[in-house]
Amino acid sequence: KPLLAPLLLGWLLAVRRRWDPVATGLVCATAGDVALLVPGTTAFLIGMGCFLGTQAAFLVAFLRHRRPPAGAVAGYLTLWAAGNALLWGRLGDLRLPVLGYSLALSLMAAAGWGVSRRVAAGGALFLLSDLLIGIEATGVRLPGHGLWVMTTYLAALLLITTGWAGRPAPTAVR
Repeated sequence: KPLLAPLLLGWLLAVRRRWDPVATGLVCATAGDVALLVPGTTAFLIGMGCFLGTQAAFLVAFLRHRRPPAGAVAGYLTLWAAGNALLWGRLGDLRLPVLGYSLALSLMAAAGWGVSRRVAAGGALFLLSDLLIGIEATGVRLPGHGLWVMTTYLAALLLITTGWAGRPAPTAVR
């Protein structure tokens, strides 16, 4: 898992020939992947912090490109509120970190709609992957959990990176 983001970073830099916030996000994702290889709550929180950096970097990049449709923002904020309401009682000490991280994740996913359908799909899959991790943090492990988390995460990074590299020209931000 920790090899995907560096491979995508190398490809992105070869295609774009410059550093940008998506490249920074991929570095943060690599650090998060490495942190999550270590068991325990501290490593989980460090990994979440690294992935918060990923979400923030992607969000900055996407918003610099174009504002997302208001419906996408409203939909993802509704999903954020519902997801946190469902998990709240079972998260214990992780409540506030998950609340903050999931807000950044939801805003990134919504902002992807301002870039392209491919980036939007990647954002949605990233949210799904992390929702599955959040469900597991409550003590619920779904059948095929590891496979679903890995598949949605890998597809998310691939779609975001390739979508970002092939994005259409930005329009003026209003």
